[in-house]
Amino acid sequence: MNVIPSSELLINSDGSIFHLHMQPHELADTVILVGDPERVKTVSDYFSVIESRAQNREFVSATGWYKGTRITVVSTGIGTDNIDIVLNELDALANIDFQTRTVKPGRRTLTILRLGTSGGLQPHLPLGGFVFSAVSIGFDGLLNFYARRNEVCLPDYEAAFVAHTHWNKQHTAPYFVQASEKLAQLFSDVAVAGMTISAPGFYGPQGRVLRLPLADPQLNERIQSFRFDNRCITNFEMESSAIAGLAKLLGHEAATVCCIIANRAGLTALTDYKPAVRKMIETALEKLAGDK
Repeated sequence: MNVIPSSELLINSDGSIFHLHMQPHELADTVILVGDPERVKTVSDYFSVIESRAQNREFVSATGWYKGTRITVVSTGIGTDNIDIVLNELDALANIDFQTRTVKPGRRTLTILRLGTSGGLQPHLPLGGFVFSAVSIGFDGLLNFYARRNEVCLPDYEAAFVAHTHWNKQHTAPYFVQASEKLAQLFSDVAVAGMTISAPGFYGPQGRVLRLPLADPQLNERIQSFRFDNRCITNFEMESSAIAGLAKLLGHEAATVCCIIANRAGLTALTDYKPAVRKMIETALEKLAGDK
């Protein structure tokens, strides 16, 4: 029996997982991830009953019921480094016995959906519209630290992208991961299916210039013109690649849906985007509750 040392699986004195401060019984099978901690309240306000809440740093969570479906909503903060914490700790809550520090027999599969905001890269994406990240592209390098990375990635996409963009070898090797087919079908009638880049920053890594010049000023143009398997890259955000990749490695169903609040190609932005985000939340809750 492989016992996980306390240095690797950190459990708080109250029996909760180290960062999320959640206990195993507080985790539902359906999980919504949001970046902004304040958005946890926005989502959980739709619950008819709230069973539990937890908070530590940027990680805020609530578990409750929506139309007969038990749902946990968790805030991740910004970036794939935080996703590494959240996905691993959610899986630990689901699949590790905290008393024996061993992996439970069988496997509990979570349905994990990120709801976020994003910047569009193609002119046809309307402000306030939704993009389903059918393929997520990691500029962050996180998945490259895990074994079996190639088993869940799309090597043909990666090779074509590196060649098309003249990828700078000083950048982290990009990885491409497909979203859950189950969730792709579920959201096919309410969101545009696209390819989403998770960047390791908001400014330079997404091609924004304030006072610092870019190492490759033409990279975004080559990103926008990339085509593979009749797909184009639709949007930038900062979390979807790690969610898709880690979930596949861990055996969970995961995907990202983003509301487009800026269009980088058209140089336009949605100033009051909160109504569109609320509509995205309502749509997602209906879809997740109906998928039973």
